[in-house]
Amino acid sequence: MSTEERNTAQSTTNPRIRGRMGPLELAFFVVAAAGPLLVVAGFAPLAFMIGGVGAPGAQLIAGLVLLVFAVGLTRMALRIKNAGAFYSYIGQGMGRPVGGGAAVLALGAYSMIAIGQLGAVGAFAAAPIEEAFGVDVPWPVWSFGALAIVAYLGHRQISLSAKVLGVALLTEAAVLLVLAAPVLWQGGAEGFDLSSFTPDSVFAGGSTGAMFAIVFGAFIGFESTAIYAEEARDPERTVRHAVYLAVGFLAVFYTFMAWIVYLAYGKSEIVAAATADPVGLVFAATEHYVGHPAVVVMEWLLVTSAFASTLAFHNTASRYMFTLGRERMLPVVLARVHPRNHSPYVASAAQAVLAAAVLAGFALTDSDPYLQVFLLMVAPGVLTVIVLQSLCSLAIAVYFLRHPGHGFSPLTTLVAPVVSMTGLAVASWLVVKNFELLSGRTDWVNLLLLSLLPLAFAVGTCRALYLRTRQPAVYRQLTQTEVH
Repeated sequence: MSTEERNTAQSTTNPRIRGRMGPLELAFFVVAAAGPLLVVAGFAPLAFMIGGVGAPGAQLIAGLVLLVFAVGLTRMALRIKNAGAFYSYIGQGMGRPVGGGAAVLALGAYSMIAIGQLGAVGAFAAAPIEEAFGVDVPWPVWSFGALAIVAYLGHRQISLSAKVLGVALLTEAAVLLVLAAPVLWQGGAEGFDLSSFTPDSVFAGGSTGAMFAIVFGAFIGFESTAIYAEEARDPERTVRHAVYLAVGFLAVFYTFMAWIVYLAYGKSEIVAAATADPVGLVFAATEHYVGHPAVVVMEWLLVTSAFASTLAFHNTASRYMFTLGRERMLPVVLARVHPRNHSPYVASAAQAVLAAAVLAGFALTDSDPYLQVFLLMVAPGVLTVIVLQSLCSLAIAVYFLRHPGHGFSPLTTLVAPVVSMTGLAVASWLVVKNFELLSGRTDWVNLLLLSLLPLAFAVGTCRALYLRTRQPAVYRQLTQTEVH
């Protein structure tokens, strides 16, 4: 039997994705999903506008909570080698029906975020292209063009996507550090000031909760590291190191850049400047400290940032489809592996077709690519991931209470998960309470979007219960597929 025939047979009987990613490649992959430039230019100004001068301190606190979450997450990844991540961890900690609900929630969240970011590509591409070439092209052209590239990369081996995302991440970080250098050299508008990290600044008033809703949403994506375990050179080492690299980098980089923007305007002006023009806050600072050419570069990189994010989330969603197809939660055809590229090509194609259909619906109704495509798709996805992080923390604590030992300290398997569960549960409540800040709506649409969460969870739970009744052998294998 030839190599290709063996791979084809494997892809239909015991499908496995293959790859050779190391910790840095995987960290690049998940950090790019968070879209650092998009967060600094889009989320940080909102945090200043809503929460005041304490935004950098709030960003640091959110990073620390998620770093604590990463402690339990990595211990669970070492114990349960299943690429289903949230699905497998929650399922083994709290039961397969709950895991089924978490699976559909996670798939829906990552799929919606991937589609929403395509809207951001269309929205951000219009201005720099018109300025450079004098051509006004409708946003769907750029969104569908980005989708075509994403679909191609999703069909290929994961290492190609990792290289593209690595380049995107490094260029985003570079242009932001270009802003940081002159701000630090000149001492900012009012000199060096660390008061944005004091408790009095972070917890200054009634808008603190809304500010935390914004800053927690900035970290979405790093938790997907475990999903790529099958495509890593050494899953145990790679996943563990990549999680800490990703969340550590995001916590430090976001906090540092928020502080740089704070210094650029000064304590007395930052809130007023953010309130007057939140969209242009970072661009105006770049214009003042670096010059207009840097602003032009930043505008182009904002497009690539949105593209990198949609590529990363597309791959995450397709791997959830693959895993759930392999375990029969979804149609088994989604578990097919390409014989040459070793990619989940059917699941990737399914996500691309879904994205095309949703984009076509928005385009035909003349929707705004940012206010409707981006915000309405990403907002429920962000909330869902934070809810799943909290539920996963609880599942980790329960799992290790039932299965003590494994050489892990209770500090990492019980204390850390309980602490992170508490912080993330509070963050979930704050996002629900201030959901209009993420969705951009104040009407019945918010209720509709929020209702998607319990509905998706119910669908997944019912599917697992159906398998328990009708296909008990399949049900017993849920969350049990091991990555070697």
